[in-house]
Amino acid sequence: MTTVTFHSANSRLDGFVVEGHSGYAEAGADIVCAAISAAVGLTECTINEVMGLGAAVKAKEKSARISLKLPPALNEDSENLCQTVLTGLLVYLQAMGEEYPDNLTVLLDDDDED
Repeated sequence: MTTVTFHSANSRLDGFVVEGHSGYAEAGADIVCAAISAAVGLTECTINEVMGLGAAVKAKEKSARISLKLPPALNEDSENLCQTVLTGLLVYLQAMGEEYPDNLTVLLDDDDED
């Protein structure tokens, strides 16, 4: 099972953590894992390579874990664009989780809620 946890603070998505193998199929044939990896890769590339924002990314191949954390202070345009990109990833993965509930769980860790 792959678990994706989006982190939110002060009504701002500030990053995510992807953990685990989906278990849909063997490595190399796992379409769920490939779709998750492609979406996460596109998100990271958009934020860091295209927008040049320097979000912190940590990847641990051995434990199948990758995380991305936005810088705390962005200008208004970059902030709005990042929120759009991260929300798009969230919505995409939630839809995927509905289609493959045994392979993908998407969580929202909202620091605003107690």
